[in-house]
Amino acid sequence: MVSGQGRGSNMQAIIDACKSGKINGEVALVLGVKDDAPAIERARSQDIPTLAISPKAYETTEAYDAAVFDALAAANIDLICLAGYMRVLGQNIVDHWRDRIMNVHPALVPSFCGKGMYGHHVHEAVIARGVKFTGVTVHLVDEEYDAGPIILQRVVPVDEDDTADTIAARVLIEEHRTYTDAIALFAQGRLRAVGRKVKILPSASSRNTIAGR
Repeated sequence: MVSGQGRGSNMQAIIDACKSGKINGEVALVLGVKDDAPAIERARSQDIPTLAISPKAYETTEAYDAAVFDALAAANIDLICLAGYMRVLGQNIVDHWRDRIMNVHPALVPSFCGKGMYGHHVHEAVIARGVKFTGVTVHLVDEEYDAGPIILQRVVPVDEDDTADTIAARVLIEEHRTYTDAIALFAQGRLRAVGRKVKILPSASSRNTIAGR
């Protein structure tokens, strides 16, 4: 699920990881809010199914959420990946795909996260606060902003001469790698949410080795 403005670089990383075999799956649908959004056009150019559902076309938020739910269900979606999607998901969607919705955040949650903390705002806050490290968090999505159980995190050092732009460029590289790593683990059946934590289960080959001993 993509935004109306973003370029879709995380979406592209997921598409590429599916094509390369890193992720044992396929992008069944790219869903956004504007038909001419850069990410939608990018997906369409690669023959990925796309659909734009504009919130403005619905009288209520509930009606919009129902339309999104129906589109996801019709496409038999196993995992929802938020890639710049800026709206809060409807409760119907969160409930149905509980522990099967992921988001990537360009900081180390629980720092620099929550409502209003997205995109360049995060990196500007990092520079303003003077922290020495930032990073990337991939987490499951629940009812609160950036509050779901954490799947993976990676650290990115902040140098003294960094700007919001230079940090953003380095963090984005780690976003692509970390997000696709998390999705690959999901596709392998190796993620299990337990309360506020996500356990990463051993791979099948590791389990077989242990059983053989």
